[in-house]
Amino acid sequence: MKKAALTLPELMLIAGTRVMMGAGGALLLADKLKDDERRKIGWTLFLVGAASTIPLAWNVFRKRK
Repeated sequence: MKKAALTLPELMLIAGTRVMMGAGGALLLADKLKDDERRKIGWTLFLVGAASTIPLAWNVFRKRK
């Protein structure tokens, strides 16, 4: 199995992106807010989380041994 050594800040960034994507997805499925507000906030969180995952994933895959 390949391993990647991650620093605590890197691990926290990765976890943060997962939280943002999860929160965005939850808002997209929730019905507590008005539809247009919920969709705007949900998609924003989801897309920012997804977009910020790309450079972090690239960094992790470069470090694998």
